[in-house]
Amino acid sequence: MTEASEVGAAAWPGRWLAMSVLIAASFMNLLDATIVNVALPVIGRDLNAHSSSLEWIVAGYVMVFALALMPCGRLGDIIGKKRMFLIGVGFFTLASACSGAAPNIGALVVARLCQGLGAAIMAPQVLALVQDMFASKERSSAFSLFGIASGIAIVSGPLIGGWLIAVDLFGLEWRSIFYINVPVGIAAVMAGRILIPDIAASERPVLDTTGVIIIASAFVLLIFPLVEARRFGWPLWCFVMIAAAFPVFAAFYFFERRRDNNGLSQLLPVSLMRNHAYALGGLIALMFYSTPAGLFMTFAIFLQQGFGFTPLEAGLSTIPFPLGAFLSAFTNSRLSDRFLKGRILAASAVMAVGYLALFIVVQHADRNLAIIDFAPPLFICGFSLGMTASPLFQIILSDVPARDAGSASGALQAIQQAGSALGIAIASALFFSMIAQRQQAGAETANAYVAGFSASIGYMILAMATVFVAAIFMPAPALRASGVKADTGGMMPGL
Repeated sequence: MTEASEVGAAAWPGRWLAMSVLIAASFMNLLDATIVNVALPVIGRDLNAHSSSLEWIVAGYVMVFALALMPCGRLGDIIGKKRMFLIGVGFFTLASACSGAAPNIGALVVARLCQGLGAAIMAPQVLALVQDMFASKERSSAFSLFGIASGIAIVSGPLIGGWLIAVDLFGLEWRSIFYINVPVGIAAVMAGRILIPDIAASERPVLDTTGVIIIASAFVLLIFPLVEARRFGWPLWCFVMIAAAFPVFAAFYFFERRRDNNGLSQLLPVSLMRNHAYALGGLIALMFYSTPAGLFMTFAIFLQQGFGFTPLEAGLSTIPFPLGAFLSAFTNSRLSDRFLKGRILAASAVMAVGYLALFIVVQHADRNLAIIDFAPPLFICGFSLGMTASPLFQIILSDVPARDAGSASGALQAIQQAGSALGIAIASALFFSMIAQRQQAGAETANAYVAGFSASIGYMILAMATVFVAAIFMPAPALRASGVKADTGGMMPGL
């Protein structure tokens, strides 16, 4: 933070009112990320949508959000954080209205992609504006408010979504989950124009547009065939696209290295890609955050289409997971930066056990399946996720030089979201493929959905086992030595 920013923050009299606008916009974004899952079966029936199209409603949003996070964060420094924030909220609100009015599944998927872009324009500016508006002694209080808002949004999303569909507000059914964003977004834009300060940055970096295109191409090559291959029967071009993604990722590294050698700004600094803790930690984060996203994409469909749960009942069933993650924040705050690597190893192992317990519950599922049956394993998984997330961020960022801290944190958030998109693609591919195989073999609906959800949970167990093994090779943290500490704003990353 620059000296000018510190002075501006200390002198800004309306910073807490401006903070309320930032919290409202963030709450809307987080709510939208969790509210959609319980509506997927209803959307599928109403719009006669193929299962891969339902995947794109969630995966497309997350993928665009992940790919646009870093460049939009840079654009905030270039053209102004307040301006980018207002553009993002306005665009997100317009895309929400288009989602609610979508006449068919194709229009809905496009509107959701636009929502993801609006969220990516908005999200990086929020914490950056907090840094500008508040002096250092007040920031911890401001970040704590974000943590509380995040927890409430994550817990209430499935409940609000299920309730809105159950009451069929104004006869809108699932469309109301998108329309609810419109008045909030309009109010946030109007209030933000007045209340949020426009503090100019001391430096204006140049956006690495070619780097954005290369890395976006790599993720599209990887994720698109994972989502669409099942619809077309896994043709050769799907495997070609997946194989082509890896040399494109390599091309991104070599392109960024050339920019580094020429003294040009990079989308992701080469020094970070060469940093052992950051590179290995990034791969771990990619796998780690793929599991909850894949879980909730398939869980709601498993309950509603496989066992006849209502959207509200499906929403209630998910509550133990975010509740466990929320409660883990209190344990993490007490442990601070102690036992970081040990906490990752222990919590990832326990999370794998939680997924295994969920697998056992699903294997014994029958028509008497109840909400309470899922509570213990989901609570274990959620608490373990919260216990893993904070130390994982701290270790990954512990050896990052102060000059790269902003880029490292932004890239790590993008990796989180990319992991979510990857997890949705893999878990859904396993889920729907197994269901189709069992139904073609004459299995009953419930049995087919048990087999499909079991297959997706199998991926989650394998992913967490991979996280545990990889974490063994993470270097010992050097938080006190480096002076760089992860700051996730008190929020629960990746939920």
